[in-house]
Amino acid sequence: MELTSKEFKSDLILEIQACLQLAVPLVITQILEAGIPLLDGVMMGLLNSQALAAGALGAVTFSTLASICRSILSAAGVSVANAFGAGKIDQVSRATGQGIWLAVTMCLPVMFIIWHFDYILLVTGQEESNVLLAQTYLRSIVWGFPAVLGFCILKEVSSALNRPQFLIVITVAGLLLNGAVNYILMFGKFGFPALGLAAIGWASVLIFWLNFIAAASWICLDNYFQDYQLDSALHQFDRDMFLDIFQTGWFLGLQYGAEIGVFTATALMMGWFGTGTLAAHEITVETESFVETISIGISYAVTMRVGQLRGQNDLKGASRAGFVCIALATPCVSIVALIFLLFPNYIVAMYLDTSNLDNIEIVKTGISFLDIAAIVQIFYSIQTIAAGALIGLKDTRIPTLITMFAYWGVGVGGGYLMAFTFDWGPIGLWLGLMLGLLMGAVFLIGRFYLLTSEIKSVEQS
Repeated sequence: MELTSKEFKSDLILEIQACLQLAVPLVITQILEAGIPLLDGVMMGLLNSQALAAGALGAVTFSTLASICRSILSAAGVSVANAFGAGKIDQVSRATGQGIWLAVTMCLPVMFIIWHFDYILLVTGQEESNVLLAQTYLRSIVWGFPAVLGFCILKEVSSALNRPQFLIVITVAGLLLNGAVNYILMFGKFGFPALGLAAIGWASVLIFWLNFIAAASWICLDNYFQDYQLDSALHQFDRDMFLDIFQTGWFLGLQYGAEIGVFTATALMMGWFGTGTLAAHEITVETESFVETISIGISYAVTMRVGQLRGQNDLKGASRAGFVCIALATPCVSIVALIFLLFPNYIVAMYLDTSNLDNIEIVKTGISFLDIAAIVQIFYSIQTIAAGALIGLKDTRIPTLITMFAYWGVGVGGGYLMAFTFDWGPIGLWLGLMLGLLMGAVFLIGRFYLLTSEIKSVEQS
């Protein structure tokens, strides 16, 4: 009994170390990547208010489509992790190649959508002057889209092979360079023409390609990666593996689309309560979105860790990895929750002049939203990491249905009932989100536990 206890503690410590080795660089990289659009938004505001509004339209369009594609491509990372865990070096290269081919397949259609997205913006009732300005941004940044997907594949592969640390160096350099190039091209410094809003798009294109080239060069030159023969990845088209990755990834893209749709629908309903309520909602969402990068980074780590252990047929280890990552994340997000609860005035003050009496209602509403958002981001963290663990098992269809039910059935449906049928007002919409995320967390954790137990039982019999 004592020996078993010691073995359990040893395995647990080793798993904590393995998860942290993956999670820490991925969390830092995720935060740095989130800093680029945040910096772009700040610099858009330096031009004028219309550039900020039009740039926001363009930035949301590009980031949403790019994030959906990244979600789909994460399935390639799981296949690489499975092969790595199983010690099948040839399949590591083959899975990498199928991920690259999938990125190439998606690239042109999505670029076409981005190029012509001004028509969609007009249909949604946006002001024509804002759409025309947003078009200049979209038709510049679109040329960086191939590099975005290329960098995504390299990030997935390096993470699956337990080597994501170099990504931090690249993203730090990219973030710093992005601000400098934005400024030079926006205002026409050093002899360059002043390109205004389009400059931010072109600056992003430059950074995307430099990041991709740097990551590709690093992987080519690092002796660690040479054993996996990644240079031959493009020459190995495997139809069955390609379809497997696409089928897994398609559900992941659908999950992300459902998540984005919920927050969009909630924002639209918040607008029915007036501009002040919508402004308070946006303050809360922007704050929470930045904090959520921690959970997303850990989710990437647990996906790769579970995928590696699944490749080793170590379902006990995979189960342990999933719950270790949830246990590691919970104290972090709990600290953030306390900050939301104890210092809401300071958070709102980052966006608004709280001493201005004209903003008093927005401040009060924002504080009430932050009280609930403190709990929301805990549930979001747990369900995101649980979803990541299921992705590592290549289980995506049922989790997608769970996510859609939790987000739309409970989150949006319950929020609408509380806000409008029960007359709880806008706070009801946030309560709906909280219940939806709680439901998603419970069902996804239950799904992961039952699935690992079921597979374990089948393999032992």
